[in-house]
Amino acid sequence: MSTRLFQFAPGEFYHIYNRGVEKRTIFLDQFDYRRFTELLYAANTNHSTDLRSISRQHDWIYDWDRGESLVAIGAYCLMPNHYHMLLTPLVDKGVSLFMNKLGTSYSMYFNRRYNRTSALFEGKFKAKHATTDEYLKYLYSYIHLNPVKLMQPDWKEQGIQEPIAAFKYAQSYQYSSLQDMQSHSRPAAAIVDTTLFPEYFPTAAAQQSELLSWLHYDDGVVE
Repeated sequence: MSTRLFQFAPGEFYHIYNRGVEKRTIFLDQFDYRRFTELLYAANTNHSTDLRSISRQHDWIYDWDRGESLVAIGAYCLMPNHYHMLLTPLVDKGVSLFMNKLGTSYSMYFNRRYNRTSALFEGKFKAKHATTDEYLKYLYSYIHLNPVKLMQPDWKEQGIQEPIAAFKYAQSYQYSSLQDMQSHSRPAAAIVDTTLFPEYFPTAAAQQSELLSWLHYDDGVVE
């Protein structure tokens, strides 16, 4: 088992990611994406998380008063076989507590739905410490532009052929926080709390300009 070279600490920022074991698809349809997205909100608490019970009492999971959060989520994106998040812990061991609740809850749901019993994720979640402004700012583009490879799978060989179309595709992608940062009002906006993160993009237009600049680079940004 690998040991992290750093300890998660409040006030610091982390790129969290993982993928399905053997690169398997972990979101097979809109219901899977919805369950994981709801868990991004509902698992972010010290309270027990029972989505069935919450759903019976509220029209939206996001209306539930979850109490104190474990982490603040600055950005996220769900892809068919992996996910990315940008987090900062709000309490001691907040990242580990949140990720354990999230991973366990989703794995139980997925295995029950698809009648399977084996591990879903490729080991423990991965984490990179964002120690510089340059890297932290870059992560917003990296995370939010991940969906572009669904639109253009050969971007590595050909480069981003249509930057504006690629941006619009990423902007319309439902399973990402970019819609929330581009001022698209939706209940899932409750997942993200950017108040503890640097304000690199004070307006939606400023973020759009930053993303388009990355898309115009020959090497792109999506990995």
